Amino acid sequence: MKNRRKIETQEERQNRHKAMESVAILDKLKNDFSKPLEAMDYFYDLFERVYCKRESLHERSVKVGTLCIQVPYEIIYALDAVPVRLCNGFHTDDEIGSDFAPSKACPLVKATVGQFSSGNFVDRPDLVVSPTTCDQKSKAGAIIESMGYPIYDMEFPRTKESEESREYWRRSVRKFAKDLSKELGVKLTRSKLKKTIQRIGYAQYLYHRLNTLRKSDNPPILGVDMFLVTNAFFFDRLESWIEAVERLVEECAAKTEEASATYRNSPRIVYTGSPPIFPNLKIPLLIEQSDGLIVADETCSSNRMFNDMISVDEWFLYDMVDSISDKYLKGCTCPIFTKNSDRIRRIINLVKEYHAEGVVYQAFAGCQVYEMEQRSVLGAMENEGIPILYLESDYSPSHLGQLTTRIEAFIESLKNRRRKKACAISQE
Repeated sequence: MKNRRKIETQEERQNRHKAMESVAILDKLKNDFSKPLEAMDYFYDLFERVYCKRESLHERSVKVGTLCIQVPYEIIYALDAVPVRLCNGFHTDDEIGSDFAPSKACPLVKATVGQFSSGNFVDRPDLVVSPTTCDQKSKAGAIIESMGYPIYDMEFPRTKESEESREYWRRSVRKFAKDLSKELGVKLTRSKLKKTIQRIGYAQYLYHRLNTLRKSDNPPILGVDMFLVTNAFFFDRLESWIEAVERLVEECAAKTEEASATYRNSPRIVYTGSPPIFPNLKIPLLIEQSDGLIVADETCSSNRMFNDMISVDEWFLYDMVDSISDKYLKGCTCPIFTKNSDRIRRIINLVKEYHAEGVVYQAFAGCQVYEMEQRSVLGAMENEGIPILYLESDYSPSHLGQLTTRIEAFIESLKNRRRKKACAISQE
């Protein structure tokens, strides 16, 4: 009797396709660039274990899924739970999510909904927290809840300049702390909250150490590797992430002192716009495959997540909760705000601090807030004399040729600009 071929289940097919997407990007990161950092092996292996081998990292922990970086990790950790950011970068899940959202919706939102519709999680969340930030994510929370998942809507203001919005958000964070404590049956204590603030603060400190090294004339790390490191923070064990980044900082510090500069002549880029979420790192990857180097970013999957640290005046419980809320509101430069001059100011400051020669602004097709804000950002860059490239993309592997052509032309224009500037200086 002939062996019958086993019919692949829908879940097995989904897992296979997601593993293929993961392997494709990891292979490029490991093999397409010279002199890879040894400390990055931890992160390459981590993503392979989770997304290819489907290894659970938090099997014995209560998992609180988050749909946005505005959910305070410090409070979740202090209640003996683990935060897992559920923003999704898989084209496979994007296609599944298309059955639940309009075709012109943001691919990140569609992919996130697609994963929930399949129920196919490595670490399935016990509760999902959905801040009312962008409209599409707010509506996605309702769709996810209709699928049977417990959703906690965390109210977020659309302005941040007024005292009213600050107090509104403080009340929202206090309520979140009380409600989550009740839901998990764990008391929020002063000592635990202080410890988690300090531990996450140390993780932020390490991120800032890495960024300081990227300011040098000899940047030690690729921008796409930095996105992988910060994406790992979404789901990795906190202590494991800290130990891995400590090793990375040590290696990067040594590399900046080397006489041979791997990326010294590459045009320096600030990256901003819709967040690169693994494995959808195609735009950062195309930039660096085209001989550009991302030295800084202004996105919610990296810089915005780590940039501002919590400042505590008094280490009393609800003073700490209020300090947490202030950090998450004041430091946020998301374009969901009605006025967002802070974001423009931050991009300009990053260009100056990191000696960048241009900005790449990428918006997901269907991500209205980033699409609408690009005009004001492009105008501000023009006023400052900063070259900027605007790209619109999605999770599809198509259109790579067109994107590559535009990125290569922009990188070449930066090189020409540099040559003209050097020539002008030499003639003075």
